[in-house]
Parts: sequence; C-alpha cells; structure tokens
Amino acid sequence: MRIRVDWRQSVGLAGSVLQYLAIPLVFPLVLALYYREPIAPFVVAIAVTLVLGTAFDRFESDGEIGPREAFLMVSLSWALVALIGAIPFVVAGVGTIAHPINAAFEAMSGLTTTGATVLEDFSAHDRSILMWRQLIQWIGGLGILVLVTSILSQLSVGGAQLMETETQYDNVDKVTPHIQDTARLILKLYAGLTAVAIGVLYTLGLSGLAPNMDLYNAVAHAFTSVATAGFSPEPLSIEAFAPVVQWALMPFMFLGSTSFVLMYFVLRGDLNRLRESEEFRFYLGSVLVVAGLVLAVLAANGNPTGEGTHDLVRQSLFNVVSIITTTGYANADFTQWSAFAQYLLFLAMFLGGMAGSTTCSIKSLRWLVVFKAFRRDLFTSVHPGAVRPIRLGGTAIDEETIRDIYSYTLVAVLGVFLVSVFVAVDGARAGLDGFGAFDAVGAAASTFLNIGPAFGPAGPYGSYDVLPMSTKAAMVVWMLVGRIEIIPVIALLTTSFWRS
Repeated sequence: MRIRVDWRQSVGLAGSVLQYLAIPLVFPLVLALYYREPIAPFVVAIAVTLVLGTAFDRFESDGEIGPREAFLMVSLSWALVALIGAIPFVVAGVGTIAHPINAAFEAMSGLTTTGATVLEDFSAHDRSILMWRQLIQWIGGLGILVLVTSILSQLSVGGAQLMETETQYDNVDKVTPHIQDTARLILKLYAGLTAVAIGVLYTLGLSGLAPNMDLYNAVAHAFTSVATAGFSPEPLSIEAFAPVVQWALMPFMFLGSTSFVLMYFVLRGDLNRLRESEEFRFYLGSVLVVAGLVLAVLAANGNPTGEGTHDLVRQSLFNVVSIITTTGYANADFTQWSAFAQYLLFLAMFLGGMAGSTTCSIKSLRWLVVFKAFRRDLFTSVHPGAVRPIRLGGTAIDEETIRDIYSYTLVAVLGVFLVSVFVAVDGARAGLDGFGAFDAVGAAASTFLNIGPAFGPAGPYGSYDVLPMSTKAAMVVWMLVGRIEIIPVIALLTTSFWRS
C-alpha cells in the first residue's frame, strides 16, 4: 500500500516555520552586540534556520492539508525548532548546556514551556544566552501556535485543526471570521499581557520596592510568567527578588493559564462568559483549595519556613499557582517541606490550567468532564434507565468526546508511571545515589506533563543534570510528546496513520 500522508506538504510548511524563527533570534543577537558578547551562537543559528527553512519550504505541494498532515507538521515543527534552539548553547560552548544532549534538553524544555533545566553555574553564561532561554519559552507558550495558524490561514480546515490540537476548543475560528484573524488576535492578547507584565515588574524596580528588578530581569520574567514556562536567569528563581515581585507575578501566571478566548470576550465587556464558565470556576477553585490545603499542612507542621504567617501564605499560594499553571517558578525549596505537602504539590502537577491557554498538563476542562461523567456513571448504575447527558455551560457533550477525554486522561496518567519506571531503572543502572522512587515519579511527571521542577536532586533549586545522559535524551522526547497532547505523536507511530 502506498503512503497516504502528503508528507511533502507537512515538511514544506515546517520549513516556513523555520524561516520565521530567524526573527526572534535577532533579539538575543542585538543583546549580544549591546553587552559586547560573542554573536557567533546566534549568527550560526540564524544561518541554519534560513538554510533549512528554505530547503524544506521547497517540498511544499499544492495539495490540501488534512488532520494527518497537520499532526505531522506540528510534531516536525516543534522538534526542528527545539533542535535549532539548542544551537546557541552548543556554539557558546560554556557550562553544562554545551553538551549536545544537554543543549537539546534545555531547548526542548524551553520550547515546550516545561522549565526543567540542566544549568549548574548561571554566572558562567552570557546575558544574551540566558535571554535566549527566556525567549524560547515565550515562543513556545503561544508564538509557535499563532505562527502556524497564520501560515495555514488559507487552509481553514487545517488551520482550525491545528488550533484545536493546542487549545482543545472546537470551532475556534468562529471567534473571528477567519483563522488568520483569530491567530493575530491571540498574538495581540499574548503580546499585550507580556508588555503589561514588563511594565509592572520594571516599575517595581524603579520604585525601589524590588531593587534588583532591572529592565533585563523584567523582560526575562515577563516572557516566562505569561508563557507559564518558569525559566529564570537567577539560580534562586523568584526567591532572588523581593516578595512584592512574587505577588506581582502570580496574576500573570494565573492569566497565562486562563483561556485566551475567554479573556478576549471579557475584554470586550462580556463578563457573563466569565461567570458562566464552569471550567474557569473549576480552575480557580482548584488553585484555592490546593493552596489552602498546603497552607494548613505547613502550619500544622509548625511553620517549617521559619518565617511569619504572611510569608507562609505567600509561599504556599505562589508555589501552588506555579505548579497548577505549570509555570515552574519557585520562591521556596519545597523539597524541605513535609512529605504530605510535597504529595499535594505532586498531585497538583496533574491539574493544569484552562484549555486555550499556555498551560500544559491534563488541563481543568478534561478533569471537569471526567468528574461529571463519573458522577453520571454512579447515578446511572443505580438508575439504569436514566438518560443524563453531560453538559458544560448548558451545552451537551457528545459521548465520543467524553470517551476521547477518558482515553487521553488514562494515557497521560499511565504515561507518567511508565516513564517513572524508566527513570528509576536507568538511574539505578547509572548508579545514581540519593534519587528515590518518589523523586523518579516526580521527575517523570514534571517532564511528561511539562511542569518543570520536581523533587529531590531535580527540585526547584536543583538541576536535571544529575540524571544520566540516556534519561535526559529520553526526556527530550517525552517533553515533546506531552506538550503536543500525546495522541498526535503516538498516532505518527502507527501504520494506519501512514497507509490506511
């Protein structure tokens, strides 16, 4: 049987994406010139981007793009952009990220907004290189999605399919008449929210409330808070800044994990959508409940932070918001907290924010449907003749969608524990000390669900560099699979995808 996927179209469109990647690479290049740092890392990356992009672009055919071509194009684009994103780290040749596998890990972690890092000595790296780490997370947060949908603007089915791949919103093209307009609208919201974050953080620095929050740090942390990504040019992450910065970042992490489609309607004055959104209420409720539980556990254990009540509240709320939104910032070393508090944070890794946002993990929408379906199943087990459709916002969800959500949730949870086994076994094979079973599960969940920090040596102030190279290489793939919703990548591995 012949191949029935128009792979040339997918490769050609991926080439168009690569050509556009040269634009954001100019920003760290300009910074390198300003700080009088080596420009070779970015010049080489731009050259490779343009050459490969142009070569791949020649494959583009005149055929229409369908779901299979879209899946292939999305997976290929993310993998290629991450590999090119690693080039500046390798060419710079400094620190742990100079190794090709570590560089690929850092770049994929950035692009997938995971936030896990293999950096050890932050001070050894140029400011332009550290800013590229931040920028690639901003690109991964929403920029790639918007770019892809813009390229596919003339292909409404394919463009809408790609948007649904990332946002899980049906008929997203109906927000505006054309998918290209929707992409531009989301980009404006994303850039606008980032600009506001820069302004707020820089103002705190100018006012003296946060002395070390200069313009560089304001831009760097605005990039990764709105993208719910978590990289920081500071080895102590957000703890390096005054508490007022931590309070200021929480709304941006929360908004970055809120549906941008919902934000669009709210900004237009349609507050009813916010009040009627069950998903938003579930998302907000999850943050408040988990934060309350963590606070209660920490308080019951005699305030292990050693600080005042205000600081205990701040640390509890900040780290819960960071974990649930999958941002990955930290303002405390929660590996020193009680086991119960750490278990709560581990469970929070599986929640995620709203669909249609920059968040990762399983996402609140799926959990809401799962809980509603489970409650319905309990009712129908007692009343077999009852017919109770699952509704969201007054609209019934078809049973096929419910089965898909069940399947995805099962695959995600099962995937985490299968990955955990690999991490634990590979760590034992490499003679890794001080890395227990819970640490392995945490690292697996953190990379597969794109959270960032884990527990033990890979905790918020640790580094994944302690793991064997084989584990880090596998994690590069897991981060990619988790970021683009698992199913599209798994589908690529089946014979029926290519030939049926």
